[in-house]
Amino acid sequence: MTDTPAETDVAIIGAGPAGLFAAFQCAMLRLNCVLIDVLPEVGGQCAALYPEKPIYDIPACPAVEGAQLIARLEEQIAPFNIPRLLKHRVESLEGHRGNFTLGTNQGTTLKAKAIIIAAGAGAFGPNRPPLEGLEAFEDTGAVQYYVRRKADFAGRRIVIAGGGDSALDWALSLKDNAEKLYLVHRRDRFRGAPESLRQLDEAVAAGQIEKVVPYQLHALHGQNGALEGVEVADLDGATRMLEADVLLPFFGLATDLGPVARWGMDTMRSTIPVTPSSCETSLPGVFAVGDVATYPGKLKLILQGFSEAAMAAHAIYPIVNPDQALHFEYSTSKGVPA
Repeated sequence: MTDTPAETDVAIIGAGPAGLFAAFQCAMLRLNCVLIDVLPEVGGQCAALYPEKPIYDIPACPAVEGAQLIARLEEQIAPFNIPRLLKHRVESLEGHRGNFTLGTNQGTTLKAKAIIIAAGAGAFGPNRPPLEGLEAFEDTGAVQYYVRRKADFAGRRIVIAGGGDSALDWALSLKDNAEKLYLVHRRDRFRGAPESLRQLDEAVAAGQIEKVVPYQLHALHGQNGALEGVEVADLDGATRMLEADVLLPFFGLATDLGPVARWGMDTMRSTIPVTPSSCETSLPGVFAVGDVATYPGKLKLILQGFSEAAMAAHAIYPIVNPDQALHFEYSTSKGVPA
């Protein structure tokens, strides 16, 4: 790893999957770049929220855990020795296309000719259920919003609350580890991939998962932060007690673009509209890729973030090299630049 330079061709804000692949694409075009992330390690949500969660829609990988995907992306960029500014939050952006200056919360200044924002959901945190005494159970780990190690849940009585992909995926992933697993949702219909719904029906029929529908979280019971039961209520107010050691509420993330929203580009509900063919934002020279970028027909898939990273890198090339035509070659022909 090289020391962070004072100047670079491309500053990549966000070191999740899309940011890491953007670094690879820039390097393949011989564009110098720097990775910047507020977290202490690369990987974004993959590393911070679901390192052991299988991902099934990465091409050529039938299943890959979040941490494994990040490790492979790091291996891919390793030959380029790309500098990183970790634990740095970009607070300010000044200048114009071809001549930007970024300032971070650590007092670091970096000049760049172009910017790629790969900030995922921006600053993120869980949507917490409005339950009395919740904090005491959070402090002991009886209530958790992320699963970092599946082994921590072996032999435990688990209540998962939510009706989306995260709730479904973790219910299916943890069912073989748990002593008992409840899946609570306010209605009987779940929002998930058809294959996940099929697997859920099989697990319910086999007694591995108990669906508790239509119910909502009502109260937590226990002492000194040790959870003993989760009380749920149906739409008529009738309650039921579920004996449990841990509650995993998956109600999505509260996201915030933070300082990015004040840089003068168009934003829309914590996302940044971009031109689909180049991923350039309304601020010339600033590009956005991955979950933070939006346009008609956008799919929030990691593989789409990879494609956007490639388009942004190619659109940046003439900014950095205005007098040079880019003669694109496939990687099978050109290999990895020395």
